[in-house]
This record gives sequence, structure tokens and C-alpha cells, in this order.
Amino acid sequence: MSALPAPAELTFRPPAEPDLPAVLDLLTASLAGGPTGTRTAEFFTWKHLRNPFGASPGLIAETPDGRLAGVRLFLRWQWRPGGADSRPVDAVRPVDTATHPDFQGRGIFRRLTLDLLEQVAGDTALVFNTPNGNSLPGYRKMGWQELGRVPVAVRAVRPAAFARGARAALARRPGAAPAGAPDCRLPTARAWLAEQTAGDAGDAGDAGNVNGTNGTNGTSGLNGVNGPLAELLRERAAADAADPRLAVHRTPEFLRWRYGEAPGLDYRVLTVHRGGELTGLAVGRPRRRGPLAEFTLADLVVRPGDRDSAVRLLRAAARESGCDHVATHLAPGTEAAEAALRAGYLRAPRTGMTLAARTPAGATPLTLADWRFSLGDLEVF
Repeated sequence: MSALPAPAELTFRPPAEPDLPAVLDLLTASLAGGPTGTRTAEFFTWKHLRNPFGASPGLIAETPDGRLAGVRLFLRWQWRPGGADSRPVDAVRPVDTATHPDFQGRGIFRRLTLDLLEQVAGDTALVFNTPNGNSLPGYRKMGWQELGRVPVAVRAVRPAAFARGARAALARRPGAAPAGAPDCRLPTARAWLAEQTAGDAGDAGDAGNVNGTNGTNGTSGLNGVNGPLAELLRERAAADAADPRLAVHRTPEFLRWRYGEAPGLDYRVLTVHRGGELTGLAVGRPRRRGPLAEFTLADLVVRPGDRDSAVRLLRAAARESGCDHVATHLAPGTEAAEAALRAGYLRAPRTGMTLAARTPAGATPLTLADWRFSLGDLEVF
């Protein structure tokens, strides 16, 4: 058997379209099927090529005979701080990375990462990601700082089933997962968000109604920039301008890409209306977690100060999702966080994602308190 090429003999170059099947095969072998269960060209294109913040920079390591030894991709992202400095912060998030088993332990992961960091240095002010326990030490060696864990809040909908599933998870016992997807009857985000930028969607809803069954109730004459959703997001953005934390600027177009167009991710929508006007929106997806059905509540937007709409949406997510529990992140100081106890949500111990970041030399180090996340900013990527 011939010796494998040394790292110095490998070619490091950006991936091209013909590389996609080999890239997907290597990512599947290393990282399994990802959030949709299967790594498809459609999902890769949505994530890395149609991202509104820009196409993902990437590198592959290739042997002289054309074998793929490694792949590394950075997802482009953009944060906006409030306060006096509201200029966008261009960022990247190291995501899909894999090294072929034949080439592991040969420094390829480090080489791919450092080379990509050098490539994006001119247009990137921040690098962030949520590494697992295995990869975090390697990131620390390359200049990342561990900032802490982004906590998750949970509401049990079916307490007995949730307790059994939670005990199995804590004991690391595999549970018997039911076949098929959870029975969620909420409107799909794909249809609802498409309507918000396509034109007339019906008559206004009843005062105080939480919409869990009809995706067109309470929307009219939207046309992308002048309708109820756009107005809700503008009000939200104006209020958030006083918050200095880093957050994603949400527009109808961003929400459509993030939740309406994500292939293989079954996002659903809840809305709340008062006086015929849209006062709140929540987006989440039903999914299997071992023996449990979880509704992952990814995003929640309400009018500034409207804790009542936040309570209604949080309660409706539990009532209408058809799942055993709801899991979400409630950023401190937001209406959702203030409504959490009224809606039955508690911070779950030993859960959450570790946030790590790498800032340019000389920049002020960040802390977890510098961000205002939704769960949708972090999950599935």
C-alpha cells in the first residue's frame, strides 16, 4: 500500500461546483446527516450560496490524485449593535468541517481554518461559533475565547412523557423513538412567509386572537415592505436600536430565507393579533429528540413592551405544537424573557450551546452579555 501524501503535498483551494458530491459525502461520513437527517445539495445551496449575508468562503484539501482529504466552510453572518454605534458587524461562523479518516491528526483542520481566517480578515470583524467539547480545545489554540453557554428554557407540555424522556437523556439511555414526525398542525412558515412578501393575504383577524390554525388570518396587502409583518419588524428594530447588544436585523426577506426557504426543516408559524393588527410572531419546528417530540421555538417577535403578546405566543407554542415540550432561548431583558414564568417556561439545567468567539488583535474581548440571541441565530447551522 502506497504512503499517503504529506500535508505539504496537498492542494488547498476553494471548492468548485463539481466538488459538491464529494464534499457532501465527506461531511456525511464525519458529521452524519445534519439537522435534516440527510445532507443534500439543496440544503447546502440554501445555507452556503443563497445566504443573504453572502456566499460562504471555503477551502478543500485535495490529494495529487484528486481525493478529498478535508473541507472547511465559514458561514457569513451579520450582527447589528444598538446604541451610538449601529454599524453592521460583518462576521463568519466556522461550520461544516471534516477531515477524511486517512488524514486525521496531520494538521489539516488547523491549516484549513487558519488559511480561511487569513482570507476573510479584510472583510470580517468577528468570528463566532458553538463548538462541541471535542473541537473547543483546538479552537482555543487558534485564538478563540470561550464565552459561556447560551441557556435553553423549557416548558413541559406532557409532563409524564417529558419526565421519562429527560431521565433517559440524563442517564444516556437510548429511548424508543416513535416513527414519523410529530403531529403539528400549525401553518407552515414556507407558506405564511411567502404570503407576507407576495401580496394580499386576506382580512384582519379578531382582536386578541392567537392564530394557531389558519396561516392567512390577520394579514392583508403586505407586498413585502408595507404590510403588517414589515411594520411589526420596523417597530421592533426602532426599539432595539437602544439596546447595545449584537443582534440580527430581522426583515421579511431575512425571515423568509431563514425559516420559509430552509429545505427539509419543517418550520411553523404562530401569530397574535389585537384590534385587527399583527402584534406578534413566533416561528419554530417540531422535531424528534429520542423518545420525545420537541417544538424548537426559534424566533419570537412582538411589539416593544408587549409582554402580553409574548405570553400568548409562548403559551400557544405549547398548546398548538402537538409536542411533549417546547425548548427556546429567551434573551435577558426581552419581552419573552419577562413573560417566561407567566407562560410556564423554566431554564433547563445542563442544556444550551457553548459560545466561542475570535476577535481581531487589539479589539475589546466579547462576553456572552454582548449578544441578544434568538435560538434561530444558532440552531441548525
